[in-house]
Amino acid sequence: MFVNFIYFIIVLLIYATYLPPDEPNFSPIETSLLFLGLIIVFAYFTRMLFHRLEKRIPKDNILRVDHKINAIITQQSVMAIVLFAIDIYGLSLTSFFKNIPLFTVIPTLQALVFIGLFVFYLAIIWACAYGPYKRLYITDLSRRSYVLSNISFSIPVLFPWFLLSGIADIINALPFELPKRFLSTPEGQVVYFLFFLSTVVIIGPAMIQKFWRCKPLESGYVRSRIEKLCRRAGLEYSNILYWPIFGGRMITAGIMGLIKKFRYILITKTLVRHLEPEEMDAVIAHEIGHVKRKHLHFYLVFFIGYIFVSYTMFDLLIYFIIYTDPVYRLISSSGINHDTIISAVFSLIIIIIFFIYFRYIFGYFMRNFERQADTYVYALFPSAKPLISTFKKITATTGQSPDIPNWHHFSIKERIEYLNLCEEDKTCIIKQDRKIKKSIAVYLAAIVIMGGIGYNLNYGETGKKLSKHFIEKILLREINNTPDNPHLYSNLGDLYYNINNYTETIRAYEKSIDLKPDNPHVLNNLAWLYATCDDKNLRNPERALNLALKAADIEKSPHILDTLAESYYINGQLEEAVSAELHALRIAKKERLYFENQLKKFMAAANSGQ
Repeated sequence: MFVNFIYFIIVLLIYATYLPPDEPNFSPIETSLLFLGLIIVFAYFTRMLFHRLEKRIPKDNILRVDHKINAIITQQSVMAIVLFAIDIYGLSLTSFFKNIPLFTVIPTLQALVFIGLFVFYLAIIWACAYGPYKRLYITDLSRRSYVLSNISFSIPVLFPWFLLSGIADIINALPFELPKRFLSTPEGQVVYFLFFLSTVVIIGPAMIQKFWRCKPLESGYVRSRIEKLCRRAGLEYSNILYWPIFGGRMITAGIMGLIKKFRYILITKTLVRHLEPEEMDAVIAHEIGHVKRKHLHFYLVFFIGYIFVSYTMFDLLIYFIIYTDPVYRLISSSGINHDTIISAVFSLIIIIIFFIYFRYIFGYFMRNFERQADTYVYALFPSAKPLISTFKKITATTGQSPDIPNWHHFSIKERIEYLNLCEEDKTCIIKQDRKIKKSIAVYLAAIVIMGGIGYNLNYGETGKKLSKHFIEKILLREINNTPDNPHLYSNLGDLYYNINNYTETIRAYEKSIDLKPDNPHVLNNLAWLYATCDDKNLRNPERALNLALKAADIEKSPHILDTLAESYYINGQLEEAVSAELHALRIAKKERLYFENQLKKFMAAANSGQ
């Protein structure tokens, strides 16, 4: 079921990183027809796959059919992600929602609509999978319960994002400027994220158990036995709950929550019904092991680590794409809207980073944490044989093959073999603990290094230089493709101005003016440069005044009038400089102190000249 978490996160990344074009790729009618047509094709193909499999059930091996059901679900879930990506990037569905006022004010609501679309695709898969599932396991679980169990188990992964994004939307919608300005700064975003993450991690389990509709385990022998075991292990918790996943028909248990007040022990009714008391003890001991070995805390560390990794790797991969000519040429020659293709590449990069991190790095630790939790049974009992017999019952009752591992668990066969090895040699437990400690040390060292690189790329001098080279390379490539675009030369001039390359700044601005003589931004900037350049050899007072006058004729903004005043000043026209600066000060609403100081300078020069 953990794989569903990955699906939802990937879909969220696809949606969040998409930059819609100015115009959709198709008309509303064409988009609607294509959208409905794709859903029909997807539903028909999914139904056909499971219908064919259902016919094979009486003839085939139960384990092979179970594996095939899961394989088709995985295959079609990936297809659902592809279909969602087509909806976003191909059909530009988000473009048809951008003018809805409510979605404009609270963008999280629009995101929920599209996440709901993906849930609908998954519901189609699960609804189609129900037929062979019911026939294979002869269960009385209804189709509705089967689908809802899959959804309810997966969706809580979206709670943190929903609250984080939704609260930020509300803050930005309220008429208070201070919190908006704070959230717009990098420091504010970090503080907000860490505060929010801490809050969600602490109280999140309380919300999730309500969403799963968990109910307290009734008083009696089972509850008393679990409570006694928890006291023996020194585990504090809020409650012991029935876990109604798949109608409670799975032999499984869980534990969630970092602090006592919001920590819950979860068990299914099937676990209570099918396991012997000693076996149930072993399963609960396994879950206690996760808490005692601080696995839940490490999961939080791994999540923050992902932010560090993506923070660094994203920039490095973007620089690689930009500086690799064949890759960039492939993107530029695709014939698709440039913003769309760049957005798609960014999304793909983020998804690849996410998949590799959670599938392989996080998955490695999850598998070994599960093994460490298995061996925690020895901290409470002399033998793990009840846990071994539990694994065998899981295999027998579910039809699950004991040989099939997944990304977050070793296979049941591997877990049994390891526990049997521990039965003979307890030093295996110590070796496993040492392995995990060394792995965590290596991981933390790597994260610190990655965090340092990420900080330097985004806030250090190296990052600033790379960013400027990055932008310069893009602009020069675009100019090579469209040499008559004045805005590209304007942007290039701005870039060179910021890095004090004044010769190239003048060349870029002059070219932009040749192509578009009435751009007040370029006229003003070039006039200021000619009037005040640190390299006096590049100053040109007459040209500065000529450009400043043109800019002021087009737009009488305070900063443009200030440039005009400066241009008058260096040309010795002091009264005109004072007049222009007075005009600028009169209409200025911000940085008035600057304009007042400028006026004092010009008035002092005018008075001394008299």
